[in-house]
Amino acid sequence: MEINPKSKIRNGAAIMNTLKNNNSEKSEIMRSIFCLIIVALSIFYAHAKPARDQNLKFFKADDQHISYVGRIDFTDPLKPKFWSPGVYVQAKFEGTSLEIFFNDEQPYDNYNYLEIAIDNQPPFRIKATGKSNHIMVADHLSPGAHTVIICKDTESGMGYIEFLGLKCAKLLTVKKPHHKIEFIGDSITCGSGTDLSATTCATGKWFDEHNAYMSYGPLVARQLDAEWHLTSVSGIGLIHSCCNMNVTMPQVFDKVILRSDSLKWDFNKYTPDVVTICLGQNDGKQDSTAFCSAYVTFINRVRTYYPKADIVCLSSPMANTELTIMLKKYITGIQQYLNDHGDKKVYHYFFTRSYNDGCADHPDMAQHVLIAQQVTEYIKGLEKW
Repeated sequence: MEINPKSKIRNGAAIMNTLKNNNSEKSEIMRSIFCLIIVALSIFYAHAKPARDQNLKFFKADDQHISYVGRIDFTDPLKPKFWSPGVYVQAKFEGTSLEIFFNDEQPYDNYNYLEIAIDNQPPFRIKATGKSNHIMVADHLSPGAHTVIICKDTESGMGYIEFLGLKCAKLLTVKKPHHKIEFIGDSITCGSGTDLSATTCATGKWFDEHNAYMSYGPLVARQLDAEWHLTSVSGIGLIHSCCNMNVTMPQVFDKVILRSDSLKWDFNKYTPDVVTICLGQNDGKQDSTAFCSAYVTFINRVRTYYPKADIVCLSSPMANTELTIMLKKYITGIQQYLNDHGDKKVYHYFFTRSYNDGCADHPDMAQHVLIAQQVTEYIKGLEKW
């Protein structure tokens, strides 16, 4: 039976009137007890969780109010597919509950993680439970409008996410950020080896520690009110990739599925204001002519797609001393060469130290915050944002 707090208070007033006619010590005690009950009821109803929405509506993936950011295959608008880490779906909704629906490719028994961020609350990570997923990601929210970001934490090799839609009371229009940034890189940019909240480095599978949403790129973008793309693959290099990988970044840069070098990407769909390039960790020690020539060629290619973007070349934040010295020397020369030949919008930023507290010597989540702080301040100064 539903309790009406107003009727409780009215009944309480009647009881209080009765008690006033009794001057005994017992009546005083009863009056005090009843006042405490009234206070307790007031506190309870003030802090009680809102009821779950009873009339939720399913909104298909092609609803105009749902926003998508990243390299996505929209061949089937009702089932948009995305492989890359950091691709995200954003929506603004009304109501106290939110359910999401998606399919997970799950190749080779792999599974994807998604990061869920609602309003300004701490984000949380969920794991796909099967090929078909229907998950309540928010319940008992306060009434009114809320925003949600649903971000792919794992990378291309873990297979695609096929987003089907969401269920809530009502969808509203999403406000777009003012700026756009693209982060080109390897496993560091992917957020590999960073999240130890569910498993340690010695347990689980290697992708259990992936968290693209909390990697330095998205952290920078959110600080600067910017959309982000992570164009990154673990193990990839500029001229040499590790781990028997048969692709390099210049080869797959124009693809939607970077790891398998397939499905052409339309660069007209996203034009960043700033591009950062963080490559070289997997190349290791390389001949200066070969590495620098390939780097210049790659930047010139990026420039054909983004003629007005500022391009910032980063050193590797997990490199040892020897590799750091090499990258600083090579990148300085690359920037100088391009500036001298007319491209004045190429810059560099070198990290102040190495960050290796995550799995396989990668930065952990706390260190991604430190990395992001440096990159944020540099871009803020460069762009005057």
